[in-house]
Amino acid sequence: MNRIVFWVFKVGFIGALLASCSTDRGAASSPAPEMIFGNPDYRAVSYGGYRGLSREDGPTVEQLIDDVKIMGAMDIKLLRTYNTSQFPQAERLLQAIREVKSEDPSFEMYVMLGAWIESKNAWTEAVWNPEANAWVEGTGPDHTQGNVENNSQEIATAIGLANEYPDIVKAIAVGNEAMVQWAVSYFVYPKTILKWVNHLQAAKASGALTPDVWITSSDNYESWGGGNPIYHTDELTELMRAVDFVSVHTYPFHDSFYNPSFWGVLPEEESLSFEAINEATMQRAIAYAKKQYFAVAEYMASVGVSKPMHIGETGWASIDETAYGAAGSKAADEFKQKIFHDLLREWTDEEGISLFYFEAFDEQWKKADSPGDSENHFGLIALNNEVKYTLWDEFDSGAFAGLTRDGQPLRKSFGGDREVLVASAMTPPFRSQMAVRRIETTNPDRAPGEAVTEPKLLVVHNQFSNADVDASAPSAALKLTPWEGTTAIELLPGGEVRVETRASDWWGASLELDADVGENLAKFRQGQMHFDIRGSSDVNFSLGFQTGNFLRGDQVNNFASFGPGTDYEIDEEWRSISLPIAEIDGGTDMTDVTNIVAFLSQEKAPDKTIFLRNVYFSQ
Repeated sequence: MNRIVFWVFKVGFIGALLASCSTDRGAASSPAPEMIFGNPDYRAVSYGGYRGLSREDGPTVEQLIDDVKIMGAMDIKLLRTYNTSQFPQAERLLQAIREVKSEDPSFEMYVMLGAWIESKNAWTEAVWNPEANAWVEGTGPDHTQGNVENNSQEIATAIGLANEYPDIVKAIAVGNEAMVQWAVSYFVYPKTILKWVNHLQAAKASGALTPDVWITSSDNYESWGGGNPIYHTDELTELMRAVDFVSVHTYPFHDSFYNPSFWGVLPEEESLSFEAINEATMQRAIAYAKKQYFAVAEYMASVGVSKPMHIGETGWASIDETAYGAAGSKAADEFKQKIFHDLLREWTDEEGISLFYFEAFDEQWKKADSPGDSENHFGLIALNNEVKYTLWDEFDSGAFAGLTRDGQPLRKSFGGDREVLVASAMTPPFRSQMAVRRIETTNPDRAPGEAVTEPKLLVVHNQFSNADVDASAPSAALKLTPWEGTTAIELLPGGEVRVETRASDWWGASLELDADVGENLAKFRQGQMHFDIRGSSDVNFSLGFQTGNFLRGDQVNNFASFGPGTDYEIDEEWRSISLPIAEIDGGTDMTDVTNIVAFLSQEKAPDKTIFLRNVYFSQ
């Protein structure tokens, strides 16, 4: 028996013993999960108590007791955590809750334990071979398999903790955004999550896990079938049937930059007051979140699954210095955070949906090298103990009186001066002035997947016309997609595409065909890809197009190398390029060109700019 299998057996055996004597821990008197989830009297929040720049610097039990009492004062009774064995916080948190309960038997707080699930070789870097125009086989994450050692330990620890604290642990979530495939460093396919969900359900049935605990997986709405049909698989349907409820993530905040279809001030709203403008814009953000939630519900119904649904994560950051700040979508401030929180809480309370709002406290380990990044500022209470605007009413009511965090009392942000707070908030961008991140010019006479027969396919062009008899527009709109927020990409007046890099270890962007299948350019295999290019001269990157789909696992890069030391050096003067497709074609299926234009670099190069114009393909 290997070490991991033995360890799982050991924890499961101990857990079974603990479960058999759980009544003296108060499990019999604590409410069942069905009495908690969906009950507005049991308000939920996502919780991480990390104060430092690394999770290795975890909070003590005493610090967690501070946080538990503060969250109790916020009327929070249900917490969501993210790891079990990787870091000691989950076990310490359960101990802290038990100690608070021992001091005050009327105190209620319950936990949805998160078990972190990741792929084999997660967090390792894939190696790119520019000569072969391909990734080196065997490097980087293997998404078809799980990290057996980590995942086994996480699940076994979850079982042990649920058995030891049956009066507190009411659910186990297998994975956090573990199936959404933009999580390129660690994602797995549904079969891996299903394996562990079935393992936990079997443990409940056998008595190895206390039966009074619900099992779920907490993931992005697309991962649960509410978006791209690539996710619509038989294994996902099996997973939906196996869980006790579905835990869905939705983030209008992030999409205020990535997909701002709902964002911004409408022309008829431009003359409204500042507060009315924000209210109207945030109402659309709430509608956007509801749309994603109901898209999952509709997909579940379409495959014959009926399970409770709750929102496992959503939130709104109060600060950002890049994509969501003053130079971006102008979304991140405390004023909008409160509107989003209050409106969404109102709706979920009315509908009987648990809302694990992200998050209770700011944490800074997520972007330790970028203090102003939004990921560090989703909390309702800042690391300096300032209670943000969302909780001002609770503060004024005396809810936090006598409570401290790390020995210091709480205080209101902005000194409690609402006028100063409002002055610091941003007016959302006017739609009439927003950057264009979508090219809507299409050929209505051809459906995606049908072969392009015209001699030219015009992507974005100010010399040729789509009315020309020998030219065609794409069969669907093109989305200007910044990959994982590593760039900003927009269409400028005059038809120029502008890409600006951010401070990431790699970066990428594309003009993505907004369709279930790619553009059919089979007749262009012996043709050329044309464009004008200029920009920063000191950055290396690949440029071309992509076929297939990353989500399906059949994506192929068809790239040429640009930058210093390559055949295609650039500078601030426009240069016309014609790339023979036969030279950059990766030998792939030209009937499925999904990203018509794509940029990719494996080098960190922040604040560089690249411009393209007059982009077209010719046979």
